[in-house]
Amino acid sequence: MADETARTITLIVVDDHPVVRDGLRGMFEPAPGFEVLGEAADGVAGVDLATRLDPDVVLMDLRMPGGGGVAAIAELTRRGARSKVLVLTTYDTDSDTLPAIEAGATGYLLKDAPREELFTAVRAAADGRTVLSPAVASRLLARVRSPAAAGHEALSAREREVLELVAKGTSNREIAAELFISEATVKSHLTHIFAKLGAKDRAAAVATAYERGILG
Repeated sequence: MADETARTITLIVVDDHPVVRDGLRGMFEPAPGFEVLGEAADGVAGVDLATRLDPDVVLMDLRMPGGGGVAAIAELTRRGARSKVLVLTTYDTDSDTLPAIEAGATGYLLKDAPREELFTAVRAAADGRTVLSPAVASRLLARVRSPAAAGHEALSAREREVLELVAKGTSNREIAAELFISEATVKSHLTHIFAKLGAKDRAAAVATAYERGILG
């Protein structure tokens, strides 16, 4: 135990619920080897805080009004942030876990994780080691083993969401508002979608997606 607590790990908490932020701060601050540098209520503020304070670990929720966790993780990855992101959420569906991992999260835990498991996960994340809850690990393994993954490069859950909205005639601005992401992120997703589907524009991407059974 002495080895684990010799180094103080700094962290910030990004969650839209004040009670959750207070609870996590109250859990970590008295524990040896941890220092909570700050809190943020959404992904945009979380990115700003992580950039300014440079914590070892960012505890990140996913679904937050004003800026979701996946977009925040992707932005931190784009900026080359030193901080490791450990997702801490109540959701373990494919549409949440896969985009978060693809965006660059180091680990993914559910909020019902025991205190000691959370402490261990934060230490592991600070060291750059991947930490996944059993349910998430099973989902990722199933995804890797699925026939779809072995064929053409699969769209992420977020990319499918964007494409579904494109198929409905939704503009980039409307998609951004619907998914709580920036227009720049929407354009980035579309670029990836076009590349994965071998499509040159929105109409071709939608048509190809219907042909492959991705949509409809």
